[in-house]
Amino acid sequence: MSASPAPTELACDIFCAVVDNFGDIGVCWRLARQLRAEHGWRVRLLVDDLTVFHALCPQIDVSLDRQEAAGVLIEHWREPHHAGDALEIADVVIEAFACEIPHAYIAAMARRTRKLAWINLEYLSGEDWVADFHMRPSPHPRYPQEKSFFFPGLGAGTGGVIRERDLDARHARFDANAWWRERVGINKPDRATTIVSLFAYENPAVDALLAQWRDADVPVVLLTPQGRVSGALARFFGVASFGAGASARAGALEAHSLGFVEQPRFDELLWAADLNFVRGEDSFVRAQWAAKPFVWHIYPQVDDAHVPKLDAALAHYTNGLDAAARDAMTGFWHAWNGAGAIDWAGFWRHRAAFEARAAQWSDELARIGDLAGNLVAHANARLAA
Repeated sequence: MSASPAPTELACDIFCAVVDNFGDIGVCWRLARQLRAEHGWRVRLLVDDLTVFHALCPQIDVSLDRQEAAGVLIEHWREPHHAGDALEIADVVIEAFACEIPHAYIAAMARRTRKLAWINLEYLSGEDWVADFHMRPSPHPRYPQEKSFFFPGLGAGTGGVIRERDLDARHARFDANAWWRERVGINKPDRATTIVSLFAYENPAVDALLAQWRDADVPVVLLTPQGRVSGALARFFGVASFGAGASARAGALEAHSLGFVEQPRFDELLWAADLNFVRGEDSFVRAQWAAKPFVWHIYPQVDDAHVPKLDAALAHYTNGLDAAARDAMTGFWHAWNGAGAIDWAGFWRHRAAFEARAAQWSDELARIGDLAGNLVAHANARLAA
């Protein structure tokens, strides 16, 4: 007997536990919106921290347990509330980044008569082993349920990364001059100036980098969203604070602080700069699609477990660069992540090579397919099996 076709409008529950600031919810929110807008799924996002979510999406009311935004149903996830028998179990259940969905919900999944697809969405990695484990099934030890592991990645045989269908069109329509006047209040600097966006965790290397920009031969204009690095900028410029709207100048460095950039407009910040410093996973992906040179501040892990992940990303991103440019980028990324000394001049002298590689890499990454589309295909295959 042939399997019944999958419903045309699947219901999907995404469980998200906010662990790393905006990274976890940032990825889940992008994915939820894309599954709804591009694939027609009925998506519910269950998230345990609405306060952090509100910063990314000001439409979110932190006082509400249940609400809707961008066509996605949002629920404040509190175990065991919103779990188990009280819910209609979805066709596709996604537990993001190894969060533990409530036992009552899993038990209800096992009682469901119609087949479902249970997917563990993993963290992004460029490491080679990811392709070997991508989409592997794992049976539940107690219930007749099987979940599969879905790995975002930077190479063939992985789930790829999030990329909306209209991204290129939005980029083509972007008016950098208008953006600068609206968001910064000044005209866009000319090509003789290097424009840098800085979105970073606290970082011991930032003082040395600011000093090198101050003493640089080529002017640097710095754009930094208000956040965890703002205190370092305040100390460097000798001011009490460096919040949204603040500006300061020292030598060749001119810095402007922006208000927190809401997620749908974060791409514009990356498009407006010549070089982007990003952190975590969500902004790391957006920097690659911006097709501009970037520097990644990876989330640090115990016993330097993050270093192989950093090096794997570098291996993909620097492939094709000549030895000098590759070594300069590798050394700079490592220094920004706490291993080595920052050398701005040695890094940025390869600007032309970095710009060419950034555009080339964006095209290479697109060939893997986007995460949402790949996940939809996987879920449909699971439901039809």
